[in-house]
Amino acid sequence: MTQPQHPDDAPLSSQTAPRSVRVLLVDDHAVVRQGLRLFLGLDPLIDVVGEAANGEEALAEAARLRPDVVVMDLMMPVMDGITATRLLRRQLPDTEVIALTSTLEEHKVNGAIDAGAMGYMLKDASSDTLAEAIHAAARGEVRLHPEAARRLVRDFRSPEMRENLTPKEVIVLQLIAHGHSNRDIAQDQGVAEATVKTHVSRLLGKLGLESRTQAALYALRHGLATLDEG
Repeated sequence: MTQPQHPDDAPLSSQTAPRSVRVLLVDDHAVVRQGLRLFLGLDPLIDVVGEAANGEEALAEAARLRPDVVVMDLMMPVMDGITATRLLRRQLPDTEVIALTSTLEEHKVNGAIDAGAMGYMLKDASSDTLAEAIHAAARGEVRLHPEAARRLVRDFRSPEMRENLTPKEVIVLQLIAHGHSNRDIAQDQGVAEATVKTHVSRLLGKLGLESRTQAALYALRHGLATLDEG
């Protein structure tokens, strides 16, 4: 009679493999979407599950496909990317958005971040840079084009702090500014990931902010972290 296998003896092929990041591409130019699909297709852990040509289509496709990350152009007909990002983040809070555009105009940068975009990248970014930003967004990590970050830090305005941060919350805020996910922070601080989520929620409330990206900008603006730190 065959003895049952111990879980530790299971073949490697049956063990949990890294899950692909499901991505929705949104741009009003078909050639841009085709190029992005081609470049991102080189990454075996990125799965482009759909495309959309404007903000309205993006909302419909996101609701249908439930992607992990949406790569969102900002200037589009019917509904622009900033409006679509704001609505998408309300409707699908677990789906992250990376703004992808050809310019660094202040109102677009600020508008995208205020709307809830996790990252902001230029269309001339390399395929590797964009792929890394997508993976980072899926992990809950902030990624900003360096010049966009500098402009955001310069222009960023936050509400008055409602309550002082605890020393632990300050550390969490600094780690967010350095691009770490909740899992990374939990490992760094030796606490449960749920504890980190509680710290993040509380510090956002105290600072009157709505997103991790805004929290990162707050830390940079107030000297708690610098753009040169890793």
